[in-house]
Parts: sequence; structure tokens; C-alpha cells
Amino acid sequence: MRMRSGLLALVIVAAGLVAGAGTGTAATTATATTTGSPYCGITWGSATKSAGTLRTAPLVDVRTGRHDCYDRVVLEFAGPVNGYTISYGETWTEGEGLPLSPYTAGGELLRVSLQAPAYDAHVGTVPWRVGEHTANVLRHRTLRDVVFAGSFEGYTTLAVGVRARLPFRVFVLAGPGTHSRIVLDVAHQWQQ
Repeated sequence: MRMRSGLLALVIVAAGLVAGAGTGTAATTATATTTGSPYCGITWGSATKSAGTLRTAPLVDVRTGRHDCYDRVVLEFAGPVNGYTISYGETWTEGEGLPLSPYTAGGELLRVSLQAPAYDAHVGTVPWRVGEHTANVLRHRTLRDVVFAGSFEGYTTLAVGVRARLPFRVFVLAGPGTHSRIVLDVAHQWQQ
């Protein structure tokens, strides 16, 4: 009985020492992580970004680019467009409401809602089919997929698959020519 009590006491002391050592290390690591400097000076955050108004110029091109600190999606329109809402979360097809997460690569989805159609009202054709992968993301660090979710009643939706929930920014550029572009940049990581 004394032997068991002695062994039990020894196990409890050893467990306390291990737990204490682990707690000190974890606290130091957590402090270093929360006080790290922003990656490449990026302070964008991951909250919803929204701006602009409904326009009629159609979406004509979707392309991607790789940069040192972020990956980029460029959405080009055949005229002036400035309206968008972009946020993390499930993306549904326009008109049908089917979820795209099962068909879009990546650990997280950015739901890209554009306040412009993907069709010319005079011609009536859409450049992509719903569910079609619209851009090449080969060798990108953060981007995993860009999937067309449809265009309905003047709005266009895309699902952008990324490897994790990361900071992003959105801005509008004029050109080339009479065209305009909505640009989405997604950082490679949060902190240095």
C-alpha cells in the first residue's frame, strides 16, 4: 500500500512538472505569435469588404497573378463598374442557390458578389457555365480555385477558394481603355 501511495505521489509530481514546463513554453509561444509584426506590412484584416453601386457593364475576364506577399484575382469589365461585396463564407449559385463548397478547392471560400452582370444585355450570352473554373491558380501560394457561380438579375457571383482564412483587400482600377477592374488581393499569411 505504501508503495502504491509513493508511486502515485511521484506520478502526480512528475505530471505537475511536465504541465508547468509545457505551460511556460506555450505562454511564451502565444506571446511571440500575438506580438509578431504584420506580414509584408499587410494590415488588411479578413472582415467583409463592400462598396459601389449596381452597373450594367458585363464581366469579360477573370485572371490571377502571383506576388511576393499575396495572390491576386482581377475581374475585368467592359465599362465602369465599382460595386462589390466580398466576405468569407459559403457561396451559392445565382438563381438556384446550390452550395459551391463541395466543388471549390481550398480550406476557405471567399464569396465574391459583383454588382454587375456577366452577360451583355444586348447579346445575352454568359462567358462561363455555372460551376466552371474560370482562372488558372497553378503555383499560387494562397489561391486554390476560382469558380463561376452565375449571373442573375444584374449580379454576378464567384467562389474564390483559398488555403486558409487570410487577410484580403479589394480595390477598383480604371482601364484599360474604357474597361474597369475590381482587384482582390489575398495575403500569404497573417504575421512574419
